[in-house]
Amino acid sequence: MPTLLLSHPATLDHLTPAGHPERPDRIRAIERVLTNEAFSGLIREQAPRAPLETVALAHPMAYVEAIVAASPRDGLVRIDADTTMSPGTLEAVLRGVGAAVQAVDEVMTGKVRNAFSAMRPPGHHAERTTAMGFCLFNNAAVAARHAQTAHGAERVAIVDWDVHHGNGTQDIFWSDPSVLYASTHQMPLYPGTGAASERGEHDTIVNAPLRPGAGGEQFRAAFESVLLPRVEAFGPDLIVISAGFDAHWRDLLANLQLKEDDFAWATRRLMEIAERRCGGRVISVLEGGYDLDGLAHSAAAHVRTLMGN
Repeated sequence: MPTLLLSHPATLDHLTPAGHPERPDRIRAIERVLTNEAFSGLIREQAPRAPLETVALAHPMAYVEAIVAASPRDGLVRIDADTTMSPGTLEAVLRGVGAAVQAVDEVMTGKVRNAFSAMRPPGHHAERTTAMGFCLFNNAAVAARHAQTAHGAERVAIVDWDVHHGNGTQDIFWSDPSVLYASTHQMPLYPGTGAASERGEHDTIVNAPLRPGAGGEQFRAAFESVLLPRVEAFGPDLIVISAGFDAHWRDLLANLQLKEDDFAWATRRLMEIAERRCGGRVISVLEGGYDLDGLAHSAAAHVRTLMGN
């Protein structure tokens, strides 16, 4: 079966202040590399617009409506120190949620083997009631909830390899035994969460922090010794990847030293577990990655691996 790529032009209309690392060129860089002949086998679809009720699977409706109300008609509105909204932001974030949900629908119904959502802004810092860290709605969290409510998934595993800890996803699922959240990330680093001692109410939070300067060897060891055994034992019905590529050695927002092959390796290892546990069902949503070359080549390695190459 093919791999699905979801995107939408609206993702480019989320504007940020000059010099902000979370910029439209991130998506343009990914789109350019995915035009290579090696990716001709991708099924490409435009992301639908998620209804507010779908976003509310992971966030209280009052919060969702507050974000809608904050959407400006012109200019930029600052939500927190580094999170802003422009006139195109609301459409972009609703399409981002829609892409994650569409990915779940097509993977869970067997239309495609797996799926990657190339949308921005990212989502994993968005807590239940708080926007932060460039993030407004938590795409991975909505995807997990949608898999449960629409497709009867009993257990969903979210694996996050963004260099920053996904405090939002951890917050949303802290007391939920049906969702495993497993993350490897640099620590200390923004947002300050993600210690190994943070385990959730039902021991379904798994954090494997890496020290600044760590490279592929340490990253793979954290996966092999901590994350992968927990995902395997959890026996998920779906694996959701929060695919941030800012742990790449070129990225200046942090200090890890990963290479494209490391992301491909992690993708392959999760696909192997998915084959054993849940019929190969994997979806991936873009999170961080701010050096354009590092992001593009890492995303390409990730998608090539999803395609089985």
